[in-house]
Amino acid sequence: MDEATQTEALEGARIAPLTTMRVGGPAARLVTVDTTYDLVDAVREVDDADEPLLVLGGGSNVVVSDAGFPGTVVLVRTADVRVESADACSGATVRVEAGAVWDDVVVRAVDEGWAGIEALSGIPGSVGATPIQNVGAYGQEVAQTIAQVRVWDRVAQEVRTFSTLDCGFTYRHSIFKGTHYRGGGRYVVLEVVFQLEIADLSRPIGYADLATQLDAAVGDRVPLADARGAVLAQRRRRGMVLDESDRDTWSCGSFFTNPILSVGEFDELEARAHLILGPDVGPPRFADPHGNVKTSAAWLIERSGFGKGYAIPDLPEPVPASLSTKHTLAVTNRGAATATDIVDLARRVRDGVEETFGVRLVNEPVLVGVAL
Repeated sequence: MDEATQTEALEGARIAPLTTMRVGGPAARLVTVDTTYDLVDAVREVDDADEPLLVLGGGSNVVVSDAGFPGTVVLVRTADVRVESADACSGATVRVEAGAVWDDVVVRAVDEGWAGIEALSGIPGSVGATPIQNVGAYGQEVAQTIAQVRVWDRVAQEVRTFSTLDCGFTYRHSIFKGTHYRGGGRYVVLEVVFQLEIADLSRPIGYADLATQLDAAVGDRVPLADARGAVLAQRRRRGMVLDESDRDTWSCGSFFTNPILSVGEFDELEARAHLILGPDVGPPRFADPHGNVKTSAAWLIERSGFGKGYAIPDLPEPVPASLSTKHTLAVTNRGAATATDIVDLARRVRDGVEETFGVRLVNEPVLVGVAL
């Protein structure tokens, strides 16, 4: 690393406070960047030095080892939001740097009358993470509004721009998540360009509980602010809006993705559920655009014996980690958990579901230096 970057680097900085799970040991070095140029420069210098690299934004989707990270953590704090065009015909084209706080962008969209991301209100983390995971909730996914993603290609050593079709978006997945390089991702997101509808009303409501709360029907459109308020209320009930005083929010959100099964695999799951739970009880079934069947991870977890607030038995009080007391998809830090505690609990849930129903759950957060 050059002299300027070394001057800005912090040695031994704790990673835990930079994440929503609040676990993780020290970083060998921590470099904070607040311009896209500095982000590219920092990543390139780490790669040129053949050192381990961890790019960290909002820290909402990562569990880092108690041993920390034996390389450079690049903390992305780029935050520019630029409106490139806005008219009733083509909508609003908005370019956002990767380090911008995601919910701040949603707030601005609602205030400005830009529809398309209002159902993604309250999701913690940064803009740069949204295309990687194809973040989604309450019937919306960012893939529906992303026009371009500008990245640094660590292999080609160049800036590249991906169109929506190039991104390979599927459920909680993209080319950015699926392409690896030197223990991390090949592509570092620099900017995301969103194409949003100019409208006072939300996009059609795609989630039944949300529609019920709004006294509307699925497919209806409501004022943007009403849609945001209803989503935030739903998320707070599930402990999914960050709150320092609420340990249910000390998490990575949903720890497991909803399983996507072939039709045959789902039929096997359904038959197994009937044997265990009775002929009238079966797993939820949702359509998948590729002809598969999506089912509910929360349903499987609860019916495998892991209820709200579940903690590993016989641990001394207070327990370090438990499932959320509000819903079963979140693994939570009750205040003094280590990464080992988090992973031990998640592993027990995953293995219990597989033993009961024959379905192996897949973790949604990125695991750094730990494994289930």
